[in-house]
Amino acid sequence: MYRAREQVENQRWLAEIERAAEQLELDATVSARAIDLFLSTVPDAERSKRATVAASLYAGALIEGDRRSQKAVADAVGVSRLTIQQRWKGLIEEAGLKPPEW
Repeated sequence: MYRAREQVENQRWLAEIERAAEQLELDATVSARAIDLFLSTVPDAERSKRATVAASLYAGALIEGDRRSQKAVADAVGVSRLTIQQRWKGLIEEAGLKPPEW
């Protein structure tokens, strides 16, 4: 769980999630889930936050059943597809959820 202070401190990144979700035409429940995932797993290092935004958005879409490709999410956030591929499962596990097994 996260504190309200984390939400205020990361407003820039939360706006990035909203912007990318809108660009990808994702449902509001997806962006809400992505924000919860991001705030629950926000890294200390500023340089890691963009990657966490992308992984949170991808994972949020998976959880909410509104899937998008890793490439589409990566392009919307401005990271590589490999960045999402390497981070999304760990992010889900860190948030206390079980990643899908396909």
